[in-house]
Amino acid sequence: MTMSFNGSWKMERSENFDKMMTQMGVKDMTKKLADIENLTVTVEQTGDNFRIKESSQKKDYSFTLGVPFEYELADGTVTKGTWVLEGNVLTGTFTRKDNGKPYLAKKEVTGDKIVQTYTYDGVTAKRIYKKI
Repeated sequence: MTMSFNGSWKMERSENFDKMMTQMGVKDMTKKLADIENLTVTVEQTGDNFRIKESSQKKDYSFTLGVPFEYELADGTVTKGTWVLEGNVLTGTFTRKDNGKPYLAKKEVTGDKIVQTYTYDGVTAKRIYKKI
């Protein structure tokens, strides 16, 4: 199993993230916090277990591949879903508990970058991180 997600990653740029957050109903102040320029993510992977710390969040979150779990988005929205790993691609399929709509996420390691792609209600956004 690849451990290519391990390490710290700094966001280089976002694409369409503001529009996706608007589609999700995220308030302007929360959007500003989520789109900070110095956002870093630290990933610790041990086998099928992941622990992720995002500098924009005040808490870490952990999950085990293939095991359903609840995750609270920055605006307080609760989702439930699972992550699966195929090669260097983590794919998450989640459902919002408040409205039942699907929220899809993909994290792909390519060289020294992670490309995160999010899709919600017809809107797709990307965030590109570089390993630090």
